[in-house]
Amino acid sequence: MKTLHVVGFKNSGKTTLVSHWITVLNQAGFEVAVLKHHGHGGAPELPPAHTDTVQFLDSGAVSTLVAGGNMIQLIQNKEHSFEQLKALVALGEPDVLLIEGYKKEAGEKVVLIRNEEEREELKSLPGIIRTVKTAELFEDITRLDDWLQQWVEARE
Repeated sequence: MKTLHVVGFKNSGKTTLVSHWITVLNQAGFEVAVLKHHGHGGAPELPPAHTDTVQFLDSGAVSTLVAGGNMIQLIQNKEHSFEQLKALVALGEPDVLLIEGYKKEAGEKVVLIRNEEEREELKSLPGIIRTVKTAELFEDITRLDDWLQQWVEARE
């Protein structure tokens, strides 16, 4: 499994780029998994309150997993280490794992910046292999797609 972080500050284009790259990699025949850091404070949104899942959690379950229709949904009232989260998302045996965030964790990183001040703040992160200006996402995304394809193929 090839693993690549996409990091940057809020609204730098991380989700836009990761979503786009999922499509690009799928079209090239790769299965992609994503691990995202919820950096907005608090817990991620739960399913609607009327669901069995929320009822189980409200009743005190530490973990609930719903399976069906060739899909699973796992919610746990417990924080795991970065390595445990990577192992969990890799259970589906993807070809590529894209990680949105977790900028201080080890791993190869594409850093998105909007300006030189952000470049300066992020330049000391471990594992940077490419720095991209957010504007490039909208000017010539094919250049980034070509780079991604070469990165994936270099690690096969």
